[in-house]
Amino acid sequence: MRRRDFVAGGSAALAGLVSVAGLAQSSYPAKQIHLVVPTSAGGVHDVIGRIWGDRVKSSLGAIIIENRAGGGSSIALNYVAQQPADGHLLLVGSTSTLVLREGGNNRAYDALKDIRSVSIVATTSTSIAVHPSLPIKSVKELIAYARSNPAKLSYGSGGVGAITHITPELFKQRAGGLDILHVPYRGIAPAMNDLLGGQITVIFPNITSQVVALHRSGKLRILAVNAPTRLDAAPDIPTAHEEGLDNFVSQIFFGIFAAIGTPKPILERLNEVTQAEWADKAFQAKLVESGFEPMLGYGPERSDQYMRDEFAKWGPIVQKVQGP
Repeated sequence: MRRRDFVAGGSAALAGLVSVAGLAQSSYPAKQIHLVVPTSAGGVHDVIGRIWGDRVKSSLGAIIIENRAGGGSSIALNYVAQQPADGHLLLVGSTSTLVLREGGNNRAYDALKDIRSVSIVATTSTSIAVHPSLPIKSVKELIAYARSNPAKLSYGSGGVGAITHITPELFKQRAGGLDILHVPYRGIAPAMNDLLGGQITVIFPNITSQVVALHRSGKLRILAVNAPTRLDAAPDIPTAHEEGLDNFVSQIFFGIFAAIGTPKPILERLNEVTQAEWADKAFQAKLVESGFEPMLGYGPERSDQYMRDEFAKWGPIVQKVQGP
């Protein structure tokens, strides 16, 4: 084949691909979009899903929410992965449902293999908090106290494998191997109640407006937030990094995902709509008030890398505390 014929043919093929890509984007959605939530109605994933659905409906049409709880998110993940990859069935995912529980159940690569990111839309950060009766007002003092009083401190979590369990285990490791007793609960709410009642002394809860209010009222003492920077919702509370734990970050991400094989133009269309809505300053303020930090500019590629980084970060500690 002559070079000019080859170039001409290649150009025609490229034009055809561009045409198909443009058609996929312009004709999407062809029917109503369903958004699968891997937890029951009323939980934080459900809240995020409904917020997203409400924001994008002017561009994508009404979004149908499907709650498919159970199996540590595997029921929802497997359901989405087995459906046609045409962008009409999406998933709300998070660190808890895709990274921690997947890794703890020896399915660490399912989420990376079976789904693609649309966008990471928000995070919540964990914190380090103690009962106010303890003579501790900083992370450094907590570490020193724990070293001087082995096995005398206890922390409560929302259950084995929860972010409120994995985070303090990483903290203990990073602080040089502290002896602090783990007391698992069926959810973080009863753990918080026992912390307030003095039955346990340490907790690593997600930062919410309620947790900040308890700190302000003196019912618990937040020593640090485990975020890259200080939070808009609590700008007076230092980060763990500022308190001497270099780059100690523990956040739960929330995002929208699609089945692997979903055409790139559709992923880009979904992300384009999401970014346009998330850019609204008044809406961002409402997210902050609700305890979320909005994530901007996280499209499919950047979000995929973000999730891979989370697997690399949490995988070893998850395997250590939960076993293979």
